[in-house]
Parts: sequence; C-alpha cells; structure tokens
Amino acid sequence: MALNSDGIIARYWQFNIGEYSFQFFYNMMFCLLLLYLNLSKGKFLSVLRENKKYWKLYTFNALVVVAAIVLGSVIHSLLFGAVQLPGGRMRGYFARFLLSSIMIAVVIRLILLMRESRNKDLINEQLNSAYLQAQLRLLQEQLNPHFLFNTLSSLSAIVRENPALAQNYILHLSKIFRYTLLRSGNDLVTLEKELEHLKSYIQLVKMRLENTFQIYINISENLIHKQVLHLSLQPLVENAVKHNRATDSSPLVIEIYEENTWLIIRNNLQPTISEAEGTGLGLTNLNERYKLQTHHEIEIHQTKEYFIVKLPLL
Repeated sequence: MALNSDGIIARYWQFNIGEYSFQFFYNMMFCLLLLYLNLSKGKFLSVLRENKKYWKLYTFNALVVVAAIVLGSVIHSLLFGAVQLPGGRMRGYFARFLLSSIMIAVVIRLILLMRESRNKDLINEQLNSAYLQAQLRLLQEQLNPHFLFNTLSSLSAIVRENPALAQNYILHLSKIFRYTLLRSGNDLVTLEKELEHLKSYIQLVKMRLENTFQIYINISENLIHKQVLHLSLQPLVENAVKHNRATDSSPLVIEIYEENTWLIIRNNLQPTISEAEGTGLGLTNLNERYKLQTHHEIEIHQTKEYFIVKLPLL
C-alpha cells in the first residue's frame, strides 16, 4: 500500500527481489547459527550453560547478534548500494535481528526443556534397572547356600541352647527380608531408618560370630535425619564380614561415624586367605545408584590397616 501511494516511503523504498532474497537467507543463516552455537553438545556455549556461567553466555550471544547486524548491513550496502534514508538499513537490521533473537531464544529454551525431560526419563530408567539388579544381587546373596548355611547353622545351635534367643533370631531375619522386599530402592530414607534396619543384620552377625565381631556407631542427633539411599549400609557391613577374618585375638571391627557431610563406614583390614578376591560389583552398583539418583558418588579408600567407604549425606 505504501509503494502504490505517493507517500514518503514510496519515494525511498523500491522493491527488489534480489535484495529481499538476500535479507531472507541472511536472516535464516543467522537463526541457524544461533541454534547451532547454543544447542551443540560439548561446544563452548553448552559448557558455559552447564557450568552456570550465564553472564558469559548472554554476553557472547549478544556479541554474535551485534556482529551479525553490522556484517549484514555492510554486505548489504556493498551488494545493493546505500539507502537514501541515513541509518535506515541499520535500524531495519536491528529490528529484524532483535525479533529473530527473541524467537530463537524461545525455541532454544523449549528444546533444552525437552532434552532435560528426556534425560530425566533416561536416568529414571537406568536407576530402576540398577536398583533391580542390586536388589536381585542382594537377594541372591541372602539366599545363596553360603548365607543359608551360616544362618540356619547358627539358628540350629541357638534353638538347642536357647529357644527364646532363637525366636529373636528369626524375628531379626524376617525384618531383614521385609525391609529388602517391601521398600523401593529408588527411595531416599533417613539415616535413622537405615540404621534401624542395619541393627537387625548386626544382631544376626553377632549371634553367629559372637565376640569376634564388634561394631561401633557414632552419629550425632542433628544428622540422624539426613538421607541416604535405601539398602546402602547393610551391603557394606556384609562385605566386611564376608571378606575379613574374625577371631578372638583379632576381632573384626567396623566403625560407622560422620565426617563433615560424609557417612564413614570403616573396618580393619584382615582379608581371609581362602576367600577369593571380590569382583567389586556391589560397590560399583552402589556408586552407580548414588550417581544416578543424587548426582553424587561414593568414595572408596584402602590402606594397609583399613578399608573405608564414604557415603554422601543428603
């Protein structure tokens, strides 16, 4: 309408299909460049976003927009000549690219949200798989002949000597299976709840090993409500019992205590001679569960005297 009238615009603005084709393709390339720079994984801007250095991210994008406006105006002038309205072309590029930048920012945000949603679904799937494997492995350990032999042998001896104590033994054994089977392994539980469950397993071990097994738990009241992963303590105590000697002269000693934001499980190192070297699958699985569920990892240390596992308190 402006071009068909005798207004000011018609005097200075002549339609040129080549000129507007250039503007269209240049604007499209600018949009694709912003998408590529901001969405390419492992690239400079992605690293800035992952490290939450937003001011650098926004500054770099702003510089790209300014550079695109200046470069587009210069190329446009070289190809199609200067306009009669001073600064008109620069203002036109600024308006178009500002609008394009806002639209691309919205598109980038939507794509990032979709990626985050897919990543969460993938993490949940991996976590469920890791826990099911851990639960199955734990049940297999509890139901394997070695475990049943030790448990039933101890129970048989206790029944003959002290029937009342045997009832207590069976009670603790049932608590272990109930806690293992009825709770979801993806759950975070309070340290208090996990220690309460651990006490049942400790009682079984003490009834079997008697004075050759000692365990000391020193947790302050202000940390008792911190959270750990469900079924994270029993496997660590069980590994210590399984892979170390316990005698009257050299009892197996396990310590559970706090250190800053960590829960420390430490046992004196006295590996059994006949016991084959462990595969480490239990610790690897526990670390994988922590990494997937909490984005933290456990720490494992071994010295000449101690084997130490550190669990993050959440």
